Amino acid sequence: MREAAVRTSKPTGPAVGPMLREWRARRRLSQMDLALDAGVSTRHLSFVETGRAQPSREMVLTLAEQLEVPLRARNVLLLSAGYAPAFPERSLDDPALAGARRAIDLVLAGHEPWPALVFDRHWNVIAANAAVAPMLAGVAPELAAGPVNTLRLALHPKGLAPRIANLAQWRGHLLHNLRAQIEATADPVLAALEDEVSAYPVDDPGEAYADDLGGVAVPLRLRTSGGLLSFISTTTVFGTPRDVTLAELALETFLPADAATAAAFAR
Repeated sequence: MREAAVRTSKPTGPAVGPMLREWRARRRLSQMDLALDAGVSTRHLSFVETGRAQPSREMVLTLAEQLEVPLRARNVLLLSAGYAPAFPERSLDDPALAGARRAIDLVLAGHEPWPALVFDRHWNVIAANAAVAPMLAGVAPELAAGPVNTLRLALHPKGLAPRIANLAQWRGHLLHNLRAQIEATADPVLAALEDEVSAYPVDDPGEAYADDLGGVAVPLRLRTSGGLLSFISTTTVFGTPRDVTLAELALETFLPADAATAAAFAR
């Protein structure tokens, strides 16, 4: 009775079996590996992937969990199997997410005077603190108009790129993170974004700084009217979110990577 209550009238989109097989291949797991992790027989998993067996709702969620499928894609898998989505997707303005919104605002304000921003799964800025705006001096108006995309803002020739002293390093760092996200999510919008930003011309690759914090992080070295500022960034995500919107948000904070930058902000 419980499953019948959450079934849709009929499966929608591609068949769930081949989709699960694609996710398993993307994660480079054999059928035996996934079957062992999910606690099912290899035979049953094979039947599910080939469409010879219809998975239960719990089976779809279990396999998706083991495959680390993003919540948005888990809803697609459920719909393809004929079940209702399990994870809501709400705007940050929704009263149900008021607590999360307050937490984001507190972190952004508490991080000042250092820059901090929040962006979504496509790298579009959702919120930022007051310290971000001064860093954007000289950026073309069309890049700073909403929705502001952080990758375009950083790598476009009319964006921050001409002011990034270690552009080749920072560009490589951002593209590496983007490609890892594409591998994890199979998001076609991100793939198109990679094609776009990878094609931006690099007139001045900048200096290849040897002191890259011992390989722990790649600093952002930004030329400003107050001199060269050097930042180290950290990215934070919500732990175990059950909402699609929260699962796709990332909070990026910047801290001074050297004494000169700290002193400049202190002034």
